[in-house]
Amino acid sequence: MDPRPVIVAMDLEGVLVPEIWINVADRLGIPELRRTTRDEPDYDVLMRYRLDILDRHGIDLTAIQAVIADIAPLPGARDYVAWVRERAQLIILSDTFYQFAGPLLAQLDRPTLFCHDLEINEAGRITGYRLRLPDQKRASVLALRELNFRVIAFGDSYNDTSMLAVADRGLLFRPSPATARDFPQYTVLDDYAGVRAAIEAFLAS
Repeated sequence: MDPRPVIVAMDLEGVLVPEIWINVADRLGIPELRRTTRDEPDYDVLMRYRLDILDRHGIDLTAIQAVIADIAPLPGARDYVAWVRERAQLIILSDTFYQFAGPLLAQLDRPTLFCHDLEINEAGRITGYRLRLPDQKRASVLALRELNFRVIAFGDSYNDTSMLAVADRGLLFRPSPATARDFPQYTVLDDYAGVRAAIEAFLAS
């Protein structure tokens, strides 16, 4: 059995909570905002597309945060997070923003989150974003392994696959059909029971 401590690295949206931008699109009646990293692999292209839509519709941060305040974690997510934290370290690696994630983290008992920041002007409008690091999910997993942790990583979208590739073990959780098709090397899990089994096997290896 490998004596190194284990870190479980997970995406947030689509894995522990619903997709924020899809909820914003549906609540505000802007279907163009339903596009996510499941559809667009290039994160910069996706975010510039979103910011342009927000600007054209006059949507500010407060309007988005009002939608997020009503989002609940996916069924079983809170119990799953508690289960993991009794057995290993858990880090959420997400391409969301700290200005969005607070209410969602509170409902999950505040696990550690690495994500990005929005640029907000005096009127409360979102004018841009600042990446914590380029390809920060991959960089974070590589750094954790350099610190002598073993890392098992889970994600659902194209932007997760680079971290899955450098983890000690990477798995897809409820991915889009396109992601599963394009990355057949990763086992696909459909529920938290499967994730728990994968983590238990990893801890015992």
